[in-house]
Formats: sequence, C-alpha cells, structure tokens
Amino acid sequence: MSNSDKLEKIRQIEAAVAGGATLKDAVGAVSISDQTYYTWKKAVAAPTSGTSSSPVAVDDELAEFIQLEEENRRLRKLLGEKLRAENAELRKRLGIN
Repeated sequence: MSNSDKLEKIRQIEAAVAGGATLKDAVGAVSISDQTYYTWKKAVAAPTSGTSSSPVAVDDELAEFIQLEEENRRLRKLLGEKLRAENAELRKRLGIN
C-alpha cells in the first residue's frame, strides 16, 4: 500500500472520529486495525529532515490530545448514563425507592 493510500485512510479515520465515531469504529470502517492506524500515523508524523521536534508536530500532538480528552469525556458520560439506568432498574426490581 502506498503512502498516499495510507494518508487517505488516516484522513478518513480522523474525519470519522471528528464526526463523533469512536476510533475503533473508524478504523474498522477502513478495514485496518487500530494498531495499524497508530503505526501509520507515527510513520507519517515522523520528521524526515532529522529535526527532533517542530511546532507543527507539537500542534498535532496537542490537537490529538484534546480530541482524546473529548472522546474520554463523551464515553464517561455514556457510561454514567448507562449505570444510572441500570441502578434505577435494580432499585425498581428490589422495591427500593
């Protein structure tokens, strides 16, 4: 697979995640594993000129961190809602109000 194909798949995954999909669903949609995604992303982000870090790489890392934090917040909210619903159902079954 060419680098341009890899870049296209990475862009598709990032667009899907930005649209609200989970990373697992996004990588599944383009038929690769999440490990392959991370490997490709790391290879693409690796500096070719030999410099240790660039402002662009730092900005990309910060954007990825913010994206992960937002996904984490969303998943915590979903888990909390599910647990509250299960708790209410159990209380109902046990007759506890």
